[in-house]
Amino acid sequence: MSTLPVYRWRLAPDGYATRRQLRARGLRPGGQEVAAQLERPRRRRPPLVAHPYRVDLAKPVRPMTAAKWAALARANAARRTCPECRRDAGYVIPASLCMCVPCAFPEGSCNGIAA
Repeated sequence: MSTLPVYRWRLAPDGYATRRQLRARGLRPGGQEVAAQLERPRRRRPPLVAHPYRVDLAKPVRPMTAAKWAALARANAARRTCPECRRDAGYVIPASLCMCVPCAFPEGSCNGIAA
């Protein structure tokens, strides 16, 4: 088992990128292991740690297929559908309410106070 090289924050050599940086370039790790460790020291707390991958071994992001787009559209529609009235609310239903705002607060009341 080999140990990872450790670099200070922003001092890693070129050719390394985190998952987010790879994604911004249209790449993905592609099954490779973490190549290094970046540490940012903090006072009285453990350091912040990032795990970069090698850019030269990264692969392009897989394109979205029609089936994936359709599944994503169905999932988003389910998040917008009120379980009480079964209507599309036009926004994502808040988890704190578990229903659309008109169902949660019927006409003339808001948090139990008459308007």
